[in-house]
Amino acid sequence: MQPVTTSLLSVVVPLYNEEDNVALLTQKIHESLVGYDYQIIYIDDFSKDKTKKVVKDLKDDKVHLIELKKNYGQSLALAAGLDYAEGEFIITMDGDLQNDPSDIPQMLTYAVNGEYDVVTGIRQKRKDSLVKKIPSKIANFLVRRVTKLDIKDNGCALKVFTKDIAKDLNLYGEMHRFITLLAFLEGGQIKQVPVKHHARHAGVSKYGLERVFKVVADMMLLLFIRKYFQRPIHLFGISGSLMILVGVFINIYLLIVKFGFGEDIGTRPLLTVGMMFIFAGIQLFTIGIVMELLIRTYYESQNKRPYRIKKVSVGGEVK
Repeated sequence: MQPVTTSLLSVVVPLYNEEDNVALLTQKIHESLVGYDYQIIYIDDFSKDKTKKVVKDLKDDKVHLIELKKNYGQSLALAAGLDYAEGEFIITMDGDLQNDPSDIPQMLTYAVNGEYDVVTGIRQKRKDSLVKKIPSKIANFLVRRVTKLDIKDNGCALKVFTKDIAKDLNLYGEMHRFITLLAFLEGGQIKQVPVKHHARHAGVSKYGLERVFKVVADMMLLLFIRKYFQRPIHLFGISGSLMILVGVFINIYLLIVKFGFGEDIGTRPLLTVGMMFIFAGIQLFTIGIVMELLIRTYYESQNKRPYRIKKVSVGGEVK
């Protein structure tokens, strides 16, 4: 098949304990991208097995290995790969061989024509257990309900990004689950295409039912950051103002009781409640805003990244 682009491609794959998968994955990527100019970027997220050794033993000049100093999780591993990638089009996928690299050329056709910024896969006949399917269905449902993005499969790791949109993604915490939503909120045009899905070749899954709670928490944080980060006072200010007003009205009532009717208010629990509302309202104004601004300022205004790279090797040799 004739390559659909002559531009450099970057295939970004986070790895964690994938020693039995990475060699075969590399072979399949090579077979799928014959005729293309590409680099394979593996990010080892402090694996406990021989993943790093297997990658280095490949002695493959197209393979770049980024070794992180500790286990940061998939989001930050992916962020490290996106920052390092040099390609005009950046492909992300998992390292467990459940994604099929042979789908990449088809997906590239939509990104190359300039109409779409992100092409994301919809896994057909998904070969996963209910432990993985249930959290995924919940996440997809929640995203559709609270956003304008109708994505059928947010959990599919196989995606093609244009360089511009990929470099603008700020991945923190565990935001890789919502990377398509992040791109959409940055103004990216999304295309969904059916892709193949395979059972895990080797190793064990890193996901469990606890992922449901992480999905909900991460999505709420994401929606807050994207909707209120530029105007947090619209969220914290309204809530804080209401609480302060409630506290003020309570204390005005107590003052009337005290000086208008001469009653003792010092032992009334309502006095404590009124003061608590006032202080809680003030805290809503300050703590939440200050914390968010501090985190964003630290990582973005100083051009710092929330991960540290130990070393990078190309073709098995330290770069």
